[in-house]
Amino acid sequence: MDILVVLEDNRGTLHRMSKEAIAGAQQIGGSVSALAIGANADALATELFTLDLTEVITVNHELVSSYNADGYAEVVRQVIDSESPKTVIAGHSYQTRDFMPRVSAKLDIPFIPDIISIEGGYTKQVLNAKLNATVNTNVDQIILSFQSAAFSDESVVSGSCSARSFEVNLDPSLVRAESEEPFQESTGDVDLESAELIVSVGRGMEKEENVSLAFDLAKVLGAEVSASRPVVDSGWVEPFRQVGSSGHNVAPKLYFSLGISGAIQHVVGMKGSKNILAINKDPEAPIFEIADYAVVGDVLEIVPKLIEALQS
Repeated sequence: MDILVVLEDNRGTLHRMSKEAIAGAQQIGGSVSALAIGANADALATELFTLDLTEVITVNHELVSSYNADGYAEVVRQVIDSESPKTVIAGHSYQTRDFMPRVSAKLDIPFIPDIISIEGGYTKQVLNAKLNATVNTNVDQIILSFQSAAFSDESVVSGSCSARSFEVNLDPSLVRAESEEPFQESTGDVDLESAELIVSVGRGMEKEENVSLAFDLAKVLGAEVSASRPVVDSGWVEPFRQVGSSGHNVAPKLYFSLGISGAIQHVVGMKGSKNILAINKDPEAPIFEIADYAVVGDVLEIVPKLIEALQS
């Protein structure tokens, strides 16, 4: 086996970042297989039957019916030991950050996380995305995780594949921790990295009281709310909503930017969005350089009228 992609369950469906990881694996080249773990493993495998994969390996054991770091790390260890993939890949989600370092330690395999490119080596962003650093290795096995939107889930190569079950041997004493359902960084019910629609706020909202407009618009659209770092630092919204180099990396179908100037530290977290609609009073705002739709105007005047129009 050349490449094994470890999949993530997002409430019974395939996590967007897992599909992006498959796209990245296909670009690397060679035979690509996937590993689905948990009670929904068969459902995840079914989602992949139209993709160009060698096979989907499924593991459904009572000790890993839902995510826990101890169980998942041991399952992945056993599959790697048995199948001997040269490269193990996952999306750089909170779940991957939680258990994949344990796999690396168990097997003494190097883990290079949060990769944005595979051209000429494995490239990561450093110093708050101000610089890129490229890592080259000559090891026999390696574990990689791809940053959100490093690859497009729409570029996955179609084809066909089959599924097979893999029997694991898990000792109950090994699983010492339980995760809340669904696994999240915060107790809040917010999953920006899986959201298809995001309304994001910046300093152009002017004051905390105006941020409620973004939540009203998001409610009408069925979207999540995110924010730039200055808004979070001001305490206007919770830190788990931050997008950018020190926050989430997102790739929704629509990123609705309200009063965001477009500093590079923010752009690196949302540049993978399929469509970007930006409203800003400053016609020279950097966000307009990457926006698909640009509206020059006062967000505090435009958004209430937009909400009214959508509601009617």
